[in-house]
Amino acid sequence: MDALLLALIPGVIFLIAYFTYGRWLARRVFRLNKNNQTPAIELRDDKDYCPTSKAVVFGHHFTSIAGTGPIVGPAIAVMWGWLPAIIWVVVGSVFMGAVHDFAALVVSLRNKGRSVGDIAGDLLGPRVRLIFLVILVVALWVVLAIFGLVIAAVLKQYPGAIFPVLVQIPLAVVIGLTVHRKGGNILIPSVIALLVMYASVVFGDWGFLGAFNGFLAAQPTIVWVAGLLVYAYIASVLPVWTLLQPRDYINALQLVTALGLLVVGLVVAAFFGGAPDEIPGALESTRPALSIVAPVFNAAPEGAPPMIPILFITIACGAISGFHCLVSSGTTSKQLKNETDAQAVGYGSMLTEAFLATLVIVSCVAGLGLGVSKSISPVGSTGYSPGHDHSWLDGAILKVPHADMSRTYLLIEHRSPDIGVTGFSDYGHPDIQARVAIYKQSRDRSIGWGPSNGSALSSKNSEGRGELSFFDNSHKQGNYIMNPDQPAPDLEYENHQIPSVFDFDDGAVRLDRINKTALFSGEIAFQNQYQSWSAAGSLGAKVGAFVDGAANLIKSIGIPASAAIALMGVLVASFAGTTMDTACRLQRYVIQELARTFLPRPNPLACTMCGYNLRGLPPTDVCPECAHENEWRLDFGGHPEEGDAPHLEGDLIEQHASIWNPFKHLATTHGATVFAVVTALALAAIPAPGQSWSLTNAGAGGLILWPLFGATNQLLGGLAFCVIGAWLIATKRPCWFIALPAVLMLILPAWAMGWQAFVGDEQTPSWVANNDWLLVAIASVILILEAWLVVEVALRLRAGIEPI
Repeated sequence: MDALLLALIPGVIFLIAYFTYGRWLARRVFRLNKNNQTPAIELRDDKDYCPTSKAVVFGHHFTSIAGTGPIVGPAIAVMWGWLPAIIWVVVGSVFMGAVHDFAALVVSLRNKGRSVGDIAGDLLGPRVRLIFLVILVVALWVVLAIFGLVIAAVLKQYPGAIFPVLVQIPLAVVIGLTVHRKGGNILIPSVIALLVMYASVVFGDWGFLGAFNGFLAAQPTIVWVAGLLVYAYIASVLPVWTLLQPRDYINALQLVTALGLLVVGLVVAAFFGGAPDEIPGALESTRPALSIVAPVFNAAPEGAPPMIPILFITIACGAISGFHCLVSSGTTSKQLKNETDAQAVGYGSMLTEAFLATLVIVSCVAGLGLGVSKSISPVGSTGYSPGHDHSWLDGAILKVPHADMSRTYLLIEHRSPDIGVTGFSDYGHPDIQARVAIYKQSRDRSIGWGPSNGSALSSKNSEGRGELSFFDNSHKQGNYIMNPDQPAPDLEYENHQIPSVFDFDDGAVRLDRINKTALFSGEIAFQNQYQSWSAAGSLGAKVGAFVDGAANLIKSIGIPASAAIALMGVLVASFAGTTMDTACRLQRYVIQELARTFLPRPNPLACTMCGYNLRGLPPTDVCPECAHENEWRLDFGGHPEEGDAPHLEGDLIEQHASIWNPFKHLATTHGATVFAVVTALALAAIPAPGQSWSLTNAGAGGLILWPLFGATNQLLGGLAFCVIGAWLIATKRPCWFIALPAVLMLILPAWAMGWQAFVGDEQTPSWVANNDWLLVAIASVILILEAWLVVEVALRLRAGIEPI
C-alpha cells in the first residue's frame, strides 16, 4: 500500500491544484475570455496558424513537452531517495512548472502567437531579445541531437517497439487528411487509431515483423539519427495539421491509455501482488508483494554529486522546464481556437506530466522490486586451490549488492557431469573474502575453487552444506562455515538438485538455468540497478529502470511480459519522437527570428518587419499592418497576407538582401529548417571522447553537451519568468506569485552549472578538472549571458515598464 499511496497522494494534490490555483490564475490573473479572438483564428493560414479543438491541442502540447525528460530525470534522481524526488515534482509542478507553461501560453496568445523570446524585445529591449534567442538556439540544437540519439538508443534496446512507432506516421497522415478536409467527429478515427496502434504493439514483433525490427535495430546509431532528423525536417515544414498535430494527438491517446494501464497495474499489484514468477526449475511460483524498496533519503549515493543544487536540474520536465515556454508560445498558441482552453492545455498538461514523473518514481522505487532479470556472465576458473584440477569450472557469476551497499554477495554456479556448486560470497570485510554455501551431487570427491580476487577456497566432503577453508588477503588460512550474524539463505533442495531460489535478508534471487538469467527481487533489485551514480546514470540504465519497473506493474494485470515491455518502449520512444519534431519546428521559428535581426533594411523608410515603404506615413519604424496598439507584432511567415494590398506592393526584408547573405536564406522556412537539421546531425555525428570517427561509433555527439542541457533548460524557465513578469506589470496584473519561482530558477541552474564546471568534488570532478574545455567554454558563455540578461531586466524594471 505504501507504493500506491506514493502515487495516489500526489495525484489528488494535482487535481486540487488544477481546480483551485489553476482556476484562480485563469480567472483573476489572466482573465481568459472565450470571446477574445485567438491568433489561430485571426492569422489563420492552415500551415502554422490552425484553429484546433482542445482535445487535439492538449495531445500535441502534452506529448511535446513530456518527451523523455520526466522519465530519465526522476529515474536517476531517486538515488537521493524517493522523498526528495517526489517533493520537488509536486511542489515544483504546482507552483512553478504549470504556472510557467500556462503564463507563457497566455502571453503568446495576447501577442499574435509570437514566441516568448521575440516578445522579450518589446517588453525588455532588443538586447534581451537577442540574448534570449541565442540561448534558445543553443538549447534546441542540443535537444535535436540528443533526442535523435535517445530514440535510436531506445528502439535499439527494445526492437519490439520499432514497428509500432513507425506505423504511427502513416496513420497520423491519414487521420490528419480525413479530419481536416472532411471535418466531422474525431471520436471514430480516434478509436480506430488506438486499436491499430495497440494491435501493432501486440503483434508488431511476430514473424517477418520481428526480422524487420531486428534488421533496423542492427543499424548504426548515426543512421538512425540521420533518418529521424529527415523525418523531423518533413514534419516541420508540412502544414501543422498534416503530421505534427495528428501524430501528437494519436500518440497522446496511446500514451494516456498506457499510463492508465500503469495505474491499474499499480492498484492490482498493491492489493494482490505482482505477476507470478514463471522460471523453469523454480520450486514454487508466487505473486511477490509490492512495496517501496528504495531508501526514503540517501544524502550521499556512491559517486553522486550533492543533492542541492543538482536535484533541481536532474528532475526538470517533471517539475519545471524552460523548453515548455517554447512549445507554449511557439506552436500551441497558434492552434488554440478558444482562449479559455489555455487552462486545460497550459496548466493541465504540466500537471499531467508531473503525474507521469510520479509514476516513473513509483516504477523505479517499487516496481523494480517485483523483479529485474539479469544475464549471468559465464566464467572459467574463478580461483586456485593447490592440488586440484580446475579445468571443469565452467559456470556463471553474478554480483548481488546488499541493500545497504556495505557488501556485495557474489552468487556463483558451477556445473559438471557429477558436481554442482552454488554459493555466494560476501565482500564486505577487508580480510575475509568469501562466504559460501555448497551443494554436491557427488559426495565422494573434493572440489576446489575461489573468488576472482585470487584468494583460494577448498571444500571438504560433508553431508550437504560444505565446510570451507580459505585464504584471506594476507594469506592466512582459517575455517569459515557461515556468518552467524546473517541468516542463512534458503538452500532446501530435493533429489540432490541445486536450489533455484535464494532468499536473503534484503531480497531474493531466482535462477533460470535454461535462459541463463537471474531474477532479482526486493531491495536487491533496486540496489543492483542503482549501485553507483555512473552505473545508474547511463541512458540505457535510466530508461531501463523505468521500463522494467513499469512493465512489472502492467504484468500484474495479466499482460504478457513481452507486450508490457514493448508497450513501455513505445511510450518512451513516442514521447521522445513528438518532442523531437516539435523541437525542430521551434528551432525553425527561432532561427528565422534571429536571422531577420541581422538582415539589412532596404532603405531608411522601410518597415523593419516586412520591408514595406513607409514614405508619406507618419514617422514610425513599422507599417500599420505590422503595428498593433503601438507595439511590434510579427507573424511567422504571415506577411504578405492574401488580400492585403499594401503588403503585396512591398517586399519582405529578406527579398532585399543579397543572395550571398546567409541570413537571407536562414529567414526562410526551408533554409532555417535545413540549418537546424544539419547542425544537429553534425553534433550527433561526433564520436564519443577518445574514439576515432567511424560509422559504427558515431552518434554520441549529443551526449558531449548533454551535461549542459539540464542547467540551460532550467535557466530558460527563469528567463521566461522575467518576460512573463514584465508582461504582467505592463498589463497591470498581479505578479507576486512568480517572484520566488523566477528567483529560484535564475539562481539554482546557475549554481548547478557553476558547480559542475568549476567546483566538483572527489566523486564527480569538475569539467575543468576533467579538461572538458568545450563544456567549460559554453557554460561560461551561458553564465555571462544570464548575468547580462539579469542586469538588463533589472535596469528596465528600475526605469519602469510602460503599460500596454
